[in-house]
Amino acid sequence: MSDKLKVGISIGDVNGIGLEIIIKTLADHRLLDFFTPIVYGNTKVASFHRKAIGISDFSFNVIQHPDQAHEKRPNMINCWQEDVKITLGESNEIGGKYAFLSLERATDDLINQKIDALVTAPINKHNIQQENFNFPGHTEYIQSRTSSSDVLMFMISEELKVGVVTGHIPVKDIAAHITKDAIINKLSLMNDSLKTDFWIQKPKIAVLGLNPHAGDHGLIGTEDQELIVPAIQEANEQDIFAFGPYPADGFFAGGHYRQFDGVLAMYHDQGLIPFKQIAFHNGVNFTAGLPVIRTSPDHGTGYDIAGKNKASEQSFREAIFAALSIVNRRREQEQLLANPLKIRKLTKDRD
Repeated sequence: MSDKLKVGISIGDVNGIGLEIIIKTLADHRLLDFFTPIVYGNTKVASFHRKAIGISDFSFNVIQHPDQAHEKRPNMINCWQEDVKITLGESNEIGGKYAFLSLERATDDLINQKIDALVTAPINKHNIQQENFNFPGHTEYIQSRTSSSDVLMFMISEELKVGVVTGHIPVKDIAAHITKDAIINKLSLMNDSLKTDFWIQKPKIAVLGLNPHAGDHGLIGTEDQELIVPAIQEANEQDIFAFGPYPADGFFAGGHYRQFDGVLAMYHDQGLIPFKQIAFHNGVNFTAGLPVIRTSPDHGTGYDIAGKNKASEQSFREAIFAALSIVNRRREQEQLLANPLKIRKLTKDRD
């Protein structure tokens, strides 16, 4: 049996750039030395996108089950049989319907350990809403499917790793969701992930303030002093090396993020705007805290460039390699943790 990891790939919105970046990535056959790709979609839809971007020398090996995957070929599981009307660049019900069929089948196989990791192409959070998908995004859907109590949206790159306390919620609701417990929970998830998934022994985590100038000692809001500071203090008591709160503008503009292994932002744009500026095309969205491994590129459906052969596959490729690295680190750590027990047993047997 091969040791190569199987990476499942959901195709995202069929009217967006998902299949374009998937095909461009897997067209580089050198990548198949590192993993076995299994795309959850439909060969007719994939062929439409392949022709739209002018790639001729590429095809999928059609399989019914991950166990049938060919190690040296890009594989595809057909998640539906009917013809699909593709309208490139348009957000509609069709795009959401088939994005969910792909995601649902891939998630089933991920949970049932038929694949080792899942990389998700971008969905439209509006048109995917339906009876079986009533979530703000991938993160919350997979959290629900795995019955995980809490997860962290963790944007990762070599230059910067940023997590958020609040994710996809309206700006007007952010302050109400910033609590001491919520901050401590996210710090704990980030700390555990930095240790387990990135092998950083004693992570240093910077915590950003909620208000401008981190509240300026209560002159511009009280949350920083009343909630964030106590949360940082309690986290340190739990052996989490957290520091702050730092005013976000000066923290990133001054390059202070380089002194830390991770940064906890209070809300979505506070963390993701600087992350996408700094990481550029190398950023990856990783859901920390799950029992399974899921990554995605750090961009959206790209309707404006769909089918124009303009989409960069760089972030998607990085998402695949991030998933592979995390799988390998988790498994190696499990082996390392198991080995001392085996050694003790062998010693007792010899005695």
